[in-house]
Amino acid sequence: MRKAISVIVLLFSHPLTLPAHHSVSANFDTSTVVEASGVVTELSWRNPHVRFQLTEEDADGTTRSLTIEMTSLTNLRRSGLTGQLLEVGDSIRVAGMPGRRDAGMLYVENILLANGDEVLLGPNAAPRWANVVRGREGPSGPGDASAPELGIFRTWSTPQDQPLLLPQDTEPEFDYDRYPLTAAARAAVEGFDRISDSPILNCVSKGMPTIMEQPYPMEFVQQGADILLRLEEYDTERLIHMGEGATDEGQPRSKLGYSIGRWDGDSLVVRTTRLNWAHFDVVGVPQSEDSELLERFTPSEDGSRLDYELTVTDPVNFTEPVTLGKFWVWYPEMTVEPFECRI
Repeated sequence: MRKAISVIVLLFSHPLTLPAHHSVSANFDTSTVVEASGVVTELSWRNPHVRFQLTEEDADGTTRSLTIEMTSLTNLRRSGLTGQLLEVGDSIRVAGMPGRRDAGMLYVENILLANGDEVLLGPNAAPRWANVVRGREGPSGPGDASAPELGIFRTWSTPQDQPLLLPQDTEPEFDYDRYPLTAAARAAVEGFDRISDSPILNCVSKGMPTIMEQPYPMEFVQQGADILLRLEEYDTERLIHMGEGATDEGQPRSKLGYSIGRWDGDSLVVRTTRLNWAHFDVVGVPQSEDSELLERFTPSEDGSRLDYELTVTDPVNFTEPVTLGKFWVWYPEMTVEPFECRI
């Protein structure tokens, strides 16, 4: 059970240009809820995480401040929270998780705005203070089944309560039983620091298969004989080569690799090789250049859901192939928007 405490921490040395996009659970204590009140004195309203400085001044003139982080602009939009909710000078109240290494940081899930509205910033956040709650207006639940004729070629969304494809531990310790790691891979994980060694600091985009964990909308687009997969996170585009003569022989290595697709009934099957992205995930599991990825995208008969299966074969890091799965759903109102990550 989370424990609630009220705290403001003296802080003068935390600028808003913090390392961008990291595991919330790895950096913040998910077992504790901290409440704080104050005035917004600095504000960075951008992807991948909105950040601001919350400052309170006591009667004796002592200034106390917290560096606050919250979810992305993309997630705010998906939750029906459009426009800029905060401005410098606003008096607000927040509740969230304190930093594991820095008690002067807070990842918030609840904000009580100056007008009395409470904003919920996560799928599991519950109201704490107000009767007027915002953040539950976005699409949710099963997908729309009104256009089965579109097949795979539409924009797909991740339901807000679905776990990530590549789990990130809720505790700082890695679950070594999750994957069949080789001795070399285990040693790499043991020596990995989730903050300083993160492969996606400062808006560095993800490679395959890591990018497929992204929780934002994605779209399949027919591009001549080939298929373009547009993923909102980092404005990523994957080209899937569909021609019968497509081959990875002689192709340059890249972080997204070289993808060759084929149809198996209504399922799109994609084989990806020629990778030079050295990370299976963002919490320490490595990936070698010998890695081969096999994906299967299968739309439901009514077009409301897209099932996904990923099998990773990497003999350097796994003693046997690893298979993962997730699904997306179709919300017609959702589109792939510019991500425009900035630090």
